[in-house]
Amino acid sequence: MPSSEPALFQSGIPSFDVLLGGGIPARQSFIVTGTPGSGKTVLCSQVAFLAAARGIPVVVATVTSEPHDKLMGALSGFSFFQPELLGEKLFVISAYSALKRGPKEARDLLLQTVRERGAAMLFIDGLRSIRDLWQDEARLREFLYELGIGLAATNCIGLFTTEYPLERLMALPEATTVDGIVSLSVQTHGALRVRRVEVVKLRGRPHLTGEHTMAIHEGGVEFIPRLEAVPLEFRDEPPTLKRKGFGLPELDALMQGGLPELSTTMLAGSMGIGKTILAMHFAADAARHGEKALFVSFFDAPAMLAARARRVGLDVAPLLRDSRLEFYYVPPMEAEADVLVRDILRKVDALGVKRLVVDGLTDLELAILDPGRRRMFLASLAMRLRMRGITSLFTREVPKIVGTELDFTDAPVAILGENLVLLRYVELHGQMHRLMSVLKMRDSEYSTDFREFQIKDSGVKVLAPMRSAVGLLTGQARPLGTTVGGLGE
Repeated sequence: MPSSEPALFQSGIPSFDVLLGGGIPARQSFIVTGTPGSGKTVLCSQVAFLAAARGIPVVVATVTSEPHDKLMGALSGFSFFQPELLGEKLFVISAYSALKRGPKEARDLLLQTVRERGAAMLFIDGLRSIRDLWQDEARLREFLYELGIGLAATNCIGLFTTEYPLERLMALPEATTVDGIVSLSVQTHGALRVRRVEVVKLRGRPHLTGEHTMAIHEGGVEFIPRLEAVPLEFRDEPPTLKRKGFGLPELDALMQGGLPELSTTMLAGSMGIGKTILAMHFAADAARHGEKALFVSFFDAPAMLAARARRVGLDVAPLLRDSRLEFYYVPPMEAEADVLVRDILRKVDALGVKRLVVDGLTDLELAILDPGRRRMFLASLAMRLRMRGITSLFTREVPKIVGTELDFTDAPVAILGENLVLLRYVELHGQMHRLMSVLKMRDSEYSTDFREFQIKDSGVKVLAPMRSAVGLLTGQARPLGTTVGGLGE
């Protein structure tokens, strides 16, 4: 039985095709709507030029009295703009005079040009100008309806822009006349103004729903779908029995040899307690065992990371030279989580990474501008890493250095914490001590001992179990009067 799904026209923008469920359905017409400056003309012009570059004839119709070179001049700064295509595969015409005469004259001009050029796409920039010119909704509805029928008969896609917010467009006849609607918007989040895209309607295609991130750069428009909205090829496989260690025998012994392979671990601790150094040991141990490791830092640039490791006896320079270990520095700039994770996953795939460290989970969380997305976003990230065969470690700062409160209610422990290792300062006899404990390790045996650890120029040293005081987990210990381990008098 033949498939009822329409053939798809590739837009030339892979991320746009993902949103559309594979591409633009053939013989359909759709509107790209949004307020001025949202990127409508750039997006549609990019699709038009990329199609022309593939040898597909395209007709671009302007509907105002402005000269064509003004539109082309505005597009000339983008890399997709190829002036040699003009008049060869991309034909720009003015429909203004025909529109002034009436809908029939305009429709006939457009369809005749499409047929003469053998065009597979017609791009009309500015439906709102037509509405303003005619001031007659019935004429506009008839024009779009008959134009859509004519384009479908010639196997041509119709791509139209209009300057309306989505809510306003949905109340107009245009919304019911076309086959698809794509909405572009610019939204405010605090001091940020962010671009968003939503495929509101697309006849006959299972497109991605909801809003997604949009960016405009030298290459044109790019879309970054919400991580949790992109389908994932899930494999239901039992956990392995392998372990991934830190290369620190005493610490690995607490976990029966290390962290379970393919698991996700949160290494939580106070500021300056040593999270980065321990995470660096985890990444370096991977490199020493022939696995590629990627260390993502939101705090320190690569040279600083290497110097910090070297000061405590961990020389990562040979690992970096051999490309067994890679540092990826994310500077403190305004970037959204979908963009950050997209870039991280691209590096992971390109390098064949088997261990990933993200030093600074809080920064990643805050980059998810909608707090309601955070749990699902991080759950999706954890699953995608597992499906890639990656064992991951995330560091997260615990706000209080010492104190009786230990609250993880705002932390994604249940999602990015199949395993949870806590590092905490303990005050005893007027001195600060570093303490570590494995609080959780899913489906695995582990030691519940509290251990003091030291970070010195000679390296990281994990001491004997702590049984000489109580209240260790609170950060305010009380001695028991005996000396066992590193916290005795």
